[in-house]
Amino acid sequence: MNRQEKNDAKANEPLVANPSGENQTPGENQNLEYNIEGMASFPEYFNQLDLLETHGHLIPMGTHSKWPRQSDEEDEVESDSDFKMKEMELENDPAGLLLWASEKNQISIVRRLLSENPDLVNVKDDDNYTPLHRAAYNDHIEVARELIAHGADVHARTVDGWTPLHSACKWNNAAIASFLLQHEADINAQTNGLLTALHLASGSKGTKETIELLLMNRYINSDLKNNVGETAYDVALRTNMYYYLFEITEKCTNSVPDPQ
Repeated sequence: MNRQEKNDAKANEPLVANPSGENQTPGENQNLEYNIEGMASFPEYFNQLDLLETHGHLIPMGTHSKWPRQSDEEDEVESDSDFKMKEMELENDPAGLLLWASEKNQISIVRRLLSENPDLVNVKDDDNYTPLHRAAYNDHIEVARELIAHGADVHARTVDGWTPLHSACKWNNAAIASFLLQHEADINAQTNGLLTALHLASGSKGTKETIELLLMNRYINSDLKNNVGETAYDVALRTNMYYYLFEITEKCTNSVPDPQ
C-alpha cells in the first residue's frame, strides 16, 4: 500500500486525539464522545496540525481554469516593442508622452522631449501628478535628475496635496528622496490630510532607509500631526517595526552636566 492509499484509508476512519497528539481509531479508544451532529468532540489539547498532515489531501483545492495564461509577473513585463508602440501612440501628445516616459523610465524619450520643448517639464495629469511625481514614486533617479536639470518643480502638488517627496517616501525610494531634499524639497510639507513625508514612510512597510534619511535631517519636525492628531511616531508605533528609529530625534542624555 503506497502513501496515498494509506492516507485514503486513514481518511475514512473517525479521528480521536490523545494527549500525546497521535491519532487513534475507535478500536483504540472507546471513550470518544460525540456531539448532537454525530461528530467527534475533540478535547482542547487536540492538535489541528496533525489532522492537516494526515487528511490535508482531502481539502478541496477549487477548480482551475483550462485557459492558458501567463503568470502575473509575466503579465507585467513590457517589451521594447510595447514601449515603441506606446511612443508612437502618444507622439501627437507630447505632454502625455512625457508623463508616460517618466513613469516607465524611458530616459531617451524624456531627454528628446525636453530638448524640443523645455516648458513640458511641469505638465500635469488629471490628478495633478507631474513627470517628477511619476519618476519619484517609481524610483527612476536618472529621470528625476533630468527633470530637475530642466527646472522641474520640487514643490508641485497633486489634487491631494502630495509633493514629489511624499511620493518617493511612501514607496521607500530613499535615493530620490535624498536627491529631492538636496534640491530644496520641503521636508515638512503636509498633504491635504496633514501628512508629512515622514508620516507616509512611517505608515508603510520596509521603509527603514527612508525613515532614517528623514529623521537625520536637521530640518525635520517630527512633532507635526496629521488630521487625526497623530505624529509620525504614533503612526510608526502601530504600523511599522522601525518605530525605534525615532530615538534619533530625542535629545542626547549623555551630555556632561554644567559645572555648579
